Amino acid sequence: MWQAYDESDDLAELSQHEDDSMHFKLLNSRVTDKNDLWAPFQDDLSNFSESIYQTLKPLIMERSVRQIQQAVASGQLSYELLSTFYVYRIRKIESDDERFLNAVISLNPNAIRRAQVLDDLREAGQEIAEDSLFGIPVLLKDNIGFAGLATTAGALALKDNQTGNSFIAQQLMDNGAIILGKANLSEWAYFFCDDCPSGYSALGGQTLNPYGRFQHGTGGSSSGSGASVAANFAAVAVGSETSGSILSPASANSAVGLKPTTGTLSRTGVVPISATLDTTGPITRTVEDAVILFNAMAGYDEVDMAMPLRSADSRLQYRLRDIGAIRMGIISDFENDSHYQNAVSLLTQIGASAVSVNFSPPEFEKFLDLLGGEMVRDLALYLSQHAAGAVEISSIDDLQEFNQQDLDIRAPYGQALIDMMADLNIPATELHEIREQLQSSARGYLDLLFAENDLQILLSINNRNAGIAALANYPALTVPMDYAENGQPVGLTLIAPSFQEQLLIDLGAQFERLSNARIIPEQYR
Repeated sequence: MWQAYDESDDLAELSQHEDDSMHFKLLNSRVTDKNDLWAPFQDDLSNFSESIYQTLKPLIMERSVRQIQQAVASGQLSYELLSTFYVYRIRKIESDDERFLNAVISLNPNAIRRAQVLDDLREAGQEIAEDSLFGIPVLLKDNIGFAGLATTAGALALKDNQTGNSFIAQQLMDNGAIILGKANLSEWAYFFCDDCPSGYSALGGQTLNPYGRFQHGTGGSSSGSGASVAANFAAVAVGSETSGSILSPASANSAVGLKPTTGTLSRTGVVPISATLDTTGPITRTVEDAVILFNAMAGYDEVDMAMPLRSADSRLQYRLRDIGAIRMGIISDFENDSHYQNAVSLLTQIGASAVSVNFSPPEFEKFLDLLGGEMVRDLALYLSQHAAGAVEISSIDDLQEFNQQDLDIRAPYGQALIDMMADLNIPATELHEIREQLQSSARGYLDLLFAENDLQILLSINNRNAGIAALANYPALTVPMDYAENGQPVGLTLIAPSFQEQLLIDLGAQFERLSNARIIPEQYR
């Protein structure tokens, strides 16, 4: 059982951290009892001992989807045991004062029952491909709708938001996946407070980084998805990104994160920030698993107005192909970064060409206006079309008023961006002009950079250039690259023109093979 503890010593230690973003005001949620997460599984867990857990660890920990499917096919593992293992592990770690991560907001009470049904289908002769998510537990970022669990965006205002399945959740279910639960996130996808730590939400508390709980931030806003994958709380997880919210937590947690071109994966049923920039995407431990998860979510959603941008076939392939023809843009500002230069060296050794480029993108002064103006519009639309009847808010103004009733509990870091949006009054025509100007400027800069240097791909670090990639609608893939001297993960991030996800996967797969960089966090082995 989890018991709340006195956090004062830990918070005092964090107050001395050299990084102001690590000066947390709280760790555990003030409104959530973690025991509620695993309460529905008492009978299942009573029959699942520590010895069973230790026996299963070699079959599950750090194993890819393909390896897990092979273990199931060989009779060493069942989907029921797999799901129970993850629930047991989440309870074991999240109830431990020395190891908890606050990575999960809710668990699906029907997850193990669904696993049993899928086991029955398998035993009855259903063929299951090794690259299938059939029977594989998935965590969804808690801004993604799933019937049976509230979709909260981490906010008290949405704690009773029982919705139907989002389009991608339905795709996952149709492909046999098990929705294990919801991952914590930066509240309202980190478009909420101005000077607050990434990974905090009122319902989930402060997400911590398994590579250094009080040393390193988790990145955001898909913080729980990144930390959960790193700590082996699920086989794979789904995040969402507007500008950096997949790339940042994936790289911060030594994971693979794919931010696809907006228009390749549906956003219907996802709590929005910006219809122009929002996308969902995979966070996994391997490039191949990112491909498997992406393909299981892909499909044409006629409701999502970005889908007409979609290419004819958005499914991806995992393959190790010759990359000798690829010209990579190497950002000159990173010439003294040894991790980056070592990564470039690995790729040039197998034939890729490295082209040094000066990277000086324009300033995007009205970026905040674009995000704020679109969230005012798009959140109201989401609340009218998807929110449960029990949800009391219908607009940004309502949210501002709701939080002001008890800021200490509902917004302990303030709600500066909500206040900004409540005061924002941008006519639709002006918002359209801002969007066109920002996207045209970003896309024009990158298009010219790629054309003048005959590039297929640009190499960056972590989420350093996520903003311009988002505005230009360039997809990006981050892959574990190395670790700093203090143990902080560092990711190599690949950026390519719209709908060039396959190119990202091809280069990312080769880099992953050559570097073999990912190491499981020591405290979570």
